Amino acid sequence: MNPLIELQNITYKAHNRIILDIPEFQIQTGEFLGIMGPNGAGKSTLLKVLAFLDQQNSGEILYRGQTIPKGNAPLELRRKFSIALQQSLLLDGTVFHNIAIGLTLRKVSKSVIKEKVGHWMELFGISHLAKKNALYLSGGEAQRVNLARAMIVEPEILFLDEPFSALDFPTKIRLMEDFKQIIENAKTTAVFVSHDLMEVNYLTKQLAIIVNGEVKQVGLTPRVLEHPNSSTASFLNEWKKFYPVAR
Repeated sequence: MNPLIELQNITYKAHNRIILDIPEFQIQTGEFLGIMGPNGAGKSTLLKVLAFLDQQNSGEILYRGQTIPKGNAPLELRRKFSIALQQSLLLDGTVFHNIAIGLTLRKVSKSVIKEKVGHWMELFGISHLAKKNALYLSGGEAQRVNLARAMIVEPEILFLDEPFSALDFPTKIRLMEDFKQIIENAKTTAVFVSHDLMEVNYLTKQLAIIVNGEVKQVGLTPRVLEHPNSSTASFLNEWKKFYPVAR
């Protein structure tokens, strides 16, 4: 089976420093992949390269086996991706219109937009917020809107860059529980960057550990966490002092 996205001999440099050096990396269709590593390891940069938000210095990115020209990912391909960041970056307008923006830009009919927005608001438990200005939401409400906005366009890949990290613990747990069910039902391929072992352990099926810009270990999440290799043991064992591995 061909991977959905594949990196080959990717390097990324900034300020005369190598940020990423990745000979090979794959994302399979339907998997929920976590990316974890120390601060400054290159996690967010890797996500941006995968999503064509940043351009690699060398190497190739393949999508469904086809090489994508560097710096020239077509709009049709970009529209297959969605991204949700730590900051929700909502627009000044109603929750309804914030969630609908991706469909509006795609010139989807108003009747279909109404139906789909209603569906995703219900799934994320925010139907009662439809007419509220999105700039006046709580952190948890705003992140639910952010995730609904990302999911409504039915992306082939959803990229998540620490969307839960700014939330208080009870709000985070409730949203993660809902989101896990939603993403599993939708069967959406997802790539999730996090610095939090609890989040990764709860949500992901596959886990990649990146250290100093290099992917040091990839595998099933419980196996990576329970059996870190010599390159990842120091980082993971330090985390497990605070959060024992348990599913």
